[in-house]
Amino acid sequence: MVVLNKDGKDYLEIAVPPSFVPISYKGKYYVRSGSTLQELNGAALQNFVIKKMGRSWDEVINDHATLNDIDPEAIKYFIGKGVEADRIPEDPHNAKPEDVLASLGLIDDNGGLTNAAVLLFGKNPQRYYSSAVFKIGRFGCDEADLMFQDVIEGNILQMADRVMDVLKAKYLVSPVRFEGMQRYEKLELPREALREILYNAIAHKDYAGADIQMHVYDDHVEIWNEGELPAGYTQDILFARHSSKPRNHKIANVFFKAGFIDTWGRGFQKIRNGFEAEGIPMPKVENFCGSVQVTIERTNFIKMSHVARNVVSDVTSSVTSLSPVQLTEKQKNILELIRKNSRFSIKEMSLALSLVERTIKRHLADMQKKGVLIREGNTSAGHWVIL
Repeated sequence: MVVLNKDGKDYLEIAVPPSFVPISYKGKYYVRSGSTLQELNGAALQNFVIKKMGRSWDEVINDHATLNDIDPEAIKYFIGKGVEADRIPEDPHNAKPEDVLASLGLIDDNGGLTNAAVLLFGKNPQRYYSSAVFKIGRFGCDEADLMFQDVIEGNILQMADRVMDVLKAKYLVSPVRFEGMQRYEKLELPREALREILYNAIAHKDYAGADIQMHVYDDHVEIWNEGELPAGYTQDILFARHSSKPRNHKIANVFFKAGFIDTWGRGFQKIRNGFEAEGIPMPKVENFCGSVQVTIERTNFIKMSHVARNVVSDVTSSVTSLSPVQLTEKQKNILELIRKNSRFSIKEMSLALSLVERTIKRHLADMQKKGVLIREGNTSAGHWVIL
């Protein structure tokens, strides 16, 4: 503090060095951001202190979790994936869970488990972290038009596998093609690129925030996870050469050793390669409402819908408007059932219409060929869409 004079008036100049921790005043904590004074509390205060200590939230010890919360099957799954990816030097199938956790830096000398340990290998992580879930919803014309939904829980290490299974079964289309007698079903979106997007959403999520959410519409898919992109990072930077800046250091390390992600910032290059190979527009990546949102166009689904509509352009939403030349009476009856319940199985249709299942299958195939129907999801868990 020094005394200075200006225009004949004395004044005090007080130089305050920068602080790397919040300043406490009357029971409240404050931090300076540019010219703005911000009050910190709750999760924001905790994250600020952790970051200034050079640590990430997932490294913090959970005071309540014990080794009884760890699922040995999740440990085995990790080991199998790591050996397969050649990122674990040996095949320690007989290793104890605590030894594996120790080798990953997920347990301290007193047996305390980190947040990452519980999220990655816990039997029920949602007991401690309610937002450690992945919600998927199928929507119609807008967000208010929710048709059906799924909530994926369990450990985050195997979450991407479970999400992919549900997407293939109920939400995305896998067009069927034949080469000779061989049948092929190829997912409408590039499988590995989509999996990379899921890994990013799960590994880099702020687990003090909201659930991961996936909105599936007719023309696009939105994947939303809490926590913004690293400061200064944009979509152009992500799809170019860039360094990796994981939000959760321990989680990212385990995902790397399991072969899920790369530590060199090449994940988005893999996404680019996958979408370019399929001729699908690049996903849009942006900060949105305190989160990262990835938007993917469903161009293959749109193309299939347009082709089907062109084949039978006069098919309307009413079954009665279809002429007898286009559909048989049995096919009209099948459509009426689907209108009532798009998830009717072939067996249920057979019982309802007193027709053998082989006949139902033949009529369904014919209506798909005519462009009247399209199947979304797989045979066992999908649903019918009337075009």
